[in-house]
Amino acid sequence: MISALTNLYDGLGPVGQFALWSFVKIAALFGAVMTFVAYSVLAERKISAFIQDRVGPNRVALPLIGSIPIIGPFLTNLGVWQPLADGVKSFLKEDFTPSYVRKAYFWIAPAITFIPAFLVLAVIPFGSFLGEQKMVIADLNVGILFTFGIISLGVYGIVLAGYASNSKYPFLGGIRSSAQMISYEISMGLAVIPVFLIVGKLNLGEIILHQAQHGWLIFYAPISFVIFIVSAFAETNRLPFDLPESETELVAGYNTEYSSMKFALFFMGEYTNMIAASAMMVVLFFGGWTLPFGGLDQPAQPAEWLRGLAHIGIFVAKMLVFMVIFIWIRWMLPRFRYDQLMDLGWRRFLPLALINILITAVVLWLRS
Repeated sequence: MISALTNLYDGLGPVGQFALWSFVKIAALFGAVMTFVAYSVLAERKISAFIQDRVGPNRVALPLIGSIPIIGPFLTNLGVWQPLADGVKSFLKEDFTPSYVRKAYFWIAPAITFIPAFLVLAVIPFGSFLGEQKMVIADLNVGILFTFGIISLGVYGIVLAGYASNSKYPFLGGIRSSAQMISYEISMGLAVIPVFLIVGKLNLGEIILHQAQHGWLIFYAPISFVIFIVSAFAETNRLPFDLPESETELVAGYNTEYSSMKFALFFMGEYTNMIAASAMMVVLFFGGWTLPFGGLDQPAQPAEWLRGLAHIGIFVAKMLVFMVIFIWIRWMLPRFRYDQLMDLGWRRFLPLALINILITAVVLWLRS
């Protein structure tokens, strides 16, 4: 059986083998991201409950597993099965489309919001090697440019949702979102330029290897990191920058008229964007899959499966730290006023980012 599979694999040729492994990576990444999205929602509910001195989700139990002594009640109290219940609920709820909406745009907007968030992850190196396979789907030499190009597409889904809903509150949310994302995309893009000046390459894998040799870039470009993480909050519409939703003013903003899985797609897109932003911060400023000890700053060799798995674990652990920060900030800071949000983006971060580029260029010139 094994020899037959080996012969079949060898018969695929280089192109077929590349396509096969690409499909396997895509499937594995999609499954992992959807799992992270589901349990990020649970983590948010449990962390918010902890901050507010509540219990959080602790009622969902599966019939067979829930009856296992100690383990069943323990998992139930942790809310482990809550994401499953939420997913089933989203599928079973009525998919209602109001008669006054622009139906074609109304249906396509959630997909446009979700798909770009996932495409960004295609160029993220979430490990070094596992066997002979690079732990990245698309190892592009212009990885940074690709991510910013794809991220800019996400706003179209939100704007389209606001326009298609044909209602004033979603429309205001869509307008706010477009202005907010355009404003902070500029600062986020400028924040990455010092990273490019220091490393000299746009390939995300090469940026990680540079940090393995010279140290994490958070120590060389701390201002860039501050601008990037604050802009990431604005780009993902998270508090204190959730003006496009702003429940106290706009009901629910751009997703007011949505229900069922179309409504869920917006939230899946938001949490996937959080994962992508966290992964980008790990890659650009915190060494990606590397740790500066135990030989974990060098790529794994084909026979070093344990090191390859360790690199993936290191990357995921770093990423989860930023996910917790995203969640924690939401429940600790109040929402900005809209004029404060725009003032911070245009009158504070934009000049600061330009000055940061100038300082980095001068320092590198003096050191050359």
